[in-house]
Amino acid sequence: MAPAPRRLGRSTIKLIELIEELKNRGVKLKSLSESIDTSTATGNLFFQFMCVLAEHERNIIRERTKAGLASARARGRSGGRPQGLSERYRKIASEVKEIYEKNSRSTDEIREMFGIKSQPTLYKILRYAGIEVEGPLRKRK
Repeated sequence: MAPAPRRLGRSTIKLIELIEELKNRGVKLKSLSESIDTSTATGNLFFQFMCVLAEHERNIIRERTKAGLASARARGRSGGRPQGLSERYRKIASEVKEIYEKNSRSTDEIREMFGIKSQPTLYKILRYAGIEVEGPLRKRK
């Protein structure tokens, strides 16, 4: 499997400056997958042209993303993860609170019983149920 392509620079100017610096150190760039060889005038021109096209493509993607987000906001939609607890966790909050208050099970056991994936989520459920959980994440005996 071929390695994933990596970006050398964020802008055409930065990339050309990098290649010039490498050239001053005696380093020539030769691409194995494209016909780019910066040791020749034609290869250098082709490299610079590809830089310009890549930056243009990135700018187009940025513009389309901004337009898409603006359009979504205009329709009343917003991105990101939903705030608060899922419906499933809200439904089990009272049961989780009851077992937690009895102090008969550890937090790991409570999480396992209810299929709660993480300690912070357990604490979020408990706060939703009216229990103020403070301090670092801790395991109860």
